[in-house]
Amino acid sequence: MPVSGPALVTFVGGMEAGPAAELVAGAHDTIALDLFAAARASGAFERLYLVTDRPALAAAVPAGVEVEAGAEPFHVGRRLAELVARHGLTRVLYLSRGALPFITADQLAAIADLLRTADALVIANNLFSADLIGFTPASALAHIALPAIDNPLARLLQQEAGLPAHQLERSATTQFDLDTPTDLIVMHIHGGAGERTRAYLDSLRLDDSLVRRAMRPFTQLGKEVLVAGRVSSATWARLEATTQSRVRVISEERGMKADAREGGARSLLGSYLEAVGPAGMFAAFSRLADSAFVDSRVLFAHLGLALSTEERFQSDLGNWNAIADPLAAAITRAAREAPLPVVLGGHSLVAGGLWALVDAAWGEREGR
Repeated sequence: MPVSGPALVTFVGGMEAGPAAELVAGAHDTIALDLFAAARASGAFERLYLVTDRPALAAAVPAGVEVEAGAEPFHVGRRLAELVARHGLTRVLYLSRGALPFITADQLAAIADLLRTADALVIANNLFSADLIGFTPASALAHIALPAIDNPLARLLQQEAGLPAHQLERSATTQFDLDTPTDLIVMHIHGGAGERTRAYLDSLRLDDSLVRRAMRPFTQLGKEVLVAGRVSSATWARLEATTQSRVRVISEERGMKADAREGGARSLLGSYLEAVGPAGMFAAFSRLADSAFVDSRVLFAHLGLALSTEERFQSDLGNWNAIADPLAAAITRAAREAPLPVVLGGHSLVAGGLWALVDAAWGEREGR
C-alpha cells in the first residue's frame, strides 16, 4: 500500500577506515539519532527510514525506524529510487549523512507540511548542491538521470522532472553540514546540535583554540579575514552584513564536486602556491589578513593530489606527520606554522561553517 504522508529517509555510512575518519563517522551516527528523535517529536512523518552500513548505528535507532543495509559501491540515486518504489513512498524528505545537525523538530514539521500540501515540489537547502532534499511526487525520480551522489539531485528534479523548486531560507541551520574534522570543531563551538551529538563532541576533547582565534576578528573593527575556496555569493553577502571585519574572498571552483570536475579543477590560489610554495603563500596571507579560512580541497584538486579521506582529514587536524603525500604534508605544516591562524577544511567550512562561526563569535563576544 502506498505511503501517502511524508517519509523521512537518511543514508549514513560509506566512510573510509582511519582514526580521523572514525571521528567524523561517529558524529554522523549521533546526528542521525538526533534527527530521528526530532522527527518523532515533530509527529509529521508517516515513516522513518535509515540506510546504513554501520551495525552499531542500526542497533541504536529507536523503535519505528525501518533499517536497511547499505552496500558498496553505493549509488545514491538508484538506491533511493529503489527504496521509494519498494515502499510506495509519495512524499520524501531525504537528508545525507551529517546534514543539518542543528535542525529542530519544528523546522522538520514545517518542511513536512510543505510536502504534505503540494502536488508537485522539490525543496532543498541549496538547489545547486543539496544535502536536504524534499520532493513530491516521489515518482519524479523515474524522469531524471539518477545521480551517484546526492548533491545534484534537487537541481535534476527541478530541471529534468519539472518540479517547482523551493529553497529554504539560508541560515547556519540550513547551510551547515558535517563532512570533516574541522566541522566537528565548528559544531562544538556553535553548540546547537542535538543532545546525543553534543555529548559525543564533548567526549572527543578536540583542540578548538585555532578556530576560536580565527573567528574572533569577525566581531572586531579594523580586522580582516581571508576566505578562499568554494564560497557562494550568499555566504559572502552574509559575512558583509553580519561581521565588523573586512572580508577578502577568493571564490573558485564552485560546484566542483556536484559537477564531477575535481579532476580538472583550476585554482588561482593553487597557481600562486605553485609559484611561491606553501610557506610563501601563508606568509602572504599574513600581510593581507588577521585570520584565514581555506577550502583545501580546491588546492588539492588543482595540484592533482590523490589523497585518501584519512589524509585530507589529518590535514584538517594539522597532523602533517600522518600524511603520506609530501606536498599535502607541507601545505598542512605551513598552515599550522603560519603567522596568522589558518583553518583548513572542506566546502562546509566556507559555507555553513562560516555562518555558524559568525554566530558563535558574536555569542562569545556577548557572553552567550
